Amino acid sequence: MGRTAAIIGGGVIGGGWAARFLLNGWDVRIFDPDPEAERKIGEVLGNARRSLPGLTDVALPGEGALSFHDSIAEAVDGAGWIQESVPERLDIKHATFAEVQAACDSKAVIGSSTSGFKPSQLQQGAARPSQIMVAHPFNPVYLLPLVELVPGDAGETAFIERAKATLSSLGMHPLHLKKEIDAHVADRFLEAVWREALWLVKDGIATTEEIDDAIRFGFGIRWAQMGLFETYRVAGGEAGMKHFMAQFGPALKWPWTKLMDVPEFTDELVDLIAVQSDAQSGHHSIRELERIRDNNLVAMMRALKAQNWGAGALIAAQEQALKAGGPMGAVAADVSAEQPVLTARRTVPLDWTDYNGHMTESRYLHAFADATDRFMELIGCDAAYISSGGSYFTAETHIRHLDEAHAGAVIEITTQVILGAGKKMHLWHEMREDDRLLATGEHFLLHVSLETRKPSVPSAEVEANLVRFAQGHARLPVPDGLGRAIGAR
Repeated sequence: MGRTAAIIGGGVIGGGWAARFLLNGWDVRIFDPDPEAERKIGEVLGNARRSLPGLTDVALPGEGALSFHDSIAEAVDGAGWIQESVPERLDIKHATFAEVQAACDSKAVIGSSTSGFKPSQLQQGAARPSQIMVAHPFNPVYLLPLVELVPGDAGETAFIERAKATLSSLGMHPLHLKKEIDAHVADRFLEAVWREALWLVKDGIATTEEIDDAIRFGFGIRWAQMGLFETYRVAGGEAGMKHFMAQFGPALKWPWTKLMDVPEFTDELVDLIAVQSDAQSGHHSIRELERIRDNNLVAMMRALKAQNWGAGALIAAQEQALKAGGPMGAVAADVSAEQPVLTARRTVPLDWTDYNGHMTESRYLHAFADATDRFMELIGCDAAYISSGGSYFTAETHIRHLDEAHAGAVIEITTQVILGAGKKMHLWHEMREDDRLLATGEHFLLHVSLETRKPSVPSAEVEANLVRFAQGHARLPVPDGLGRAIGAR
């Protein structure tokens, strides 16, 4: 069977499965009667190729071979994994499994993407019931790792272990559910939140946007990195999970929700959850859990800021407000050309530190690149100018690492223009924490036409601003280390 997967049904979910397997080096064979299937799956693959490989810092294996087939029998030939993603109708699924099992290898795993049916329902009338199991993913399948793996009572250890090993090798998390239940686990949470949201909209309490804001600016970010119970454990503080449940358990009896069928809040339930929570998180102190949580939240929100989305858009807006009226928001006419220009003043974030506890070397370049961008903005080479077709491209960089910086340190970068004329811009950056010189960065840039991708003369305004700083800075002392190469005095 080897590393060959058959995808039966090539919609959004089937296409996502195809991408997950294909980009992890599997050959993928697809059956879908839709005449547009090849185009649709090709578009999903385009998005997957753009995003999935960037999750890892090690290159994924070479892509497998992709092929489309006219029959289920042809598609499943030689496949070790067969993923069914046909419409959510039990009669269609039963007919599909019958065709699959009539032609596939008896040792192949057959996974169903169903979000609602139990495995016992899928396995009814099957030639080999143990071969079929629920493997319910989440969209986009090529990025989100969770797969609810539900083999049911007919499941056999060999199939289950092979399924778990395969999914893990694809970078996914097989959540093996020992008992079957309608809609499995994750969708039951989603359905509860969905029902409550419908009531809130219907009753005029909140709009759809306000409900989404409540999730994406608050508990949704916490859930993304710690889930439900570990989040509440942290909320219980040093007293732990029992304290949290004693504090907030009575709220289950209050009319906070339309979904009032809740389990009896007994001592046995409290003890059961407390014991499981201890097993899950008890090896960390509450302070450690808080630091882990904070590290994760900072990393996620900074990533969202780079996309100017959700909670990250709020941070980006705050940054602009902090810049306004200060030196980081000034225009060229308001900045003296008689001294180096302040081009960065920032705190070293948690995710900029390495295993030694200090700012990693790549972040020095990151900080200097941001300083260069700020200087470009200052002389008029801002976003609007760049969108009109001109920009400066870095041609050469030299950084000296002179001292350490740690998370939380406030660093400042000043910039001196060594050369600014025509197409050329030569900058000297110095990074400091208080009076300590941490690093220097020497950068040579050329103005480029974004249309021809070749050096070009900047606009008159940009060049005039650059020349003004170059002439003013020419009267400053020559920086120590200017023009130095590795090992030179």
